[in-house]
Amino acid sequence: MLEARDLSAGYGRAQILFGLDLAIDRGEVVALLGRNGAGKSTTLKALMGLIETRSGEVRFEGAHIERHAPHEIARLGLGYVPEDRRIFTDLTVAENLEVGRQPARTGAPTWGTEKLLALFPALGAMLKRRGGSMSGGEQQMLCIARTLAGNPKAILLDEPSEGLAPVIVDQVAAAILEMKWAGVAVLLAEQSARFTERVADRGYKLEKGKISPA
Repeated sequence: MLEARDLSAGYGRAQILFGLDLAIDRGEVVALLGRNGAGKSTTLKALMGLIETRSGEVRFEGAHIERHAPHEIARLGLGYVPEDRRIFTDLTVAENLEVGRQPARTGAPTWGTEKLLALFPALGAMLKRRGGSMSGGEQQMLCIARTLAGNPKAILLDEPSEGLAPVIVDQVAAAILEMKWAGVAVLLAEQSARFTERVADRGYKLEKGKISPA
């Protein structure tokens, strides 16, 4: 579903990633493990086209996407949940979900509002609440739900459990497993080995921008 080969990337003169190889299949949860500064977020940004790759290739369903703009990659069916959540704080929960809405696509599960609220029941009680008045955990659930509203075939999750209360972590873990069972490919960047053990099928270890099987 999603594959990177010999991928190198960085910011300005600073190279962060060095020849990464990784692959994620449909209906599989793959963990990208590493400490702060190892390059996990940079890897997800490179896959999503948010930073320019210096060498190597990225393929999504067999097609090269390493030179595509982020919005073009999103339209192909690759979703992205950033570490800093980035919801629209002036919009309500319902409006945030609508912003993320994309048409149903062949080969991907469809996530209507009813299905998303079943996945995150807490959001159902706050559809009219503005994003800026939500807790960090509630914003994380909304960010994931908004990305799923785009009906992605694969999704990149950057540190989804970081800083969350245990009850919210449980809901996020359950949502990831639901994605897996629905056939979505999930690449999960995480520091918490305990969390990844709950949801991941396998993993890669990232150290100083270089990757090896975990």
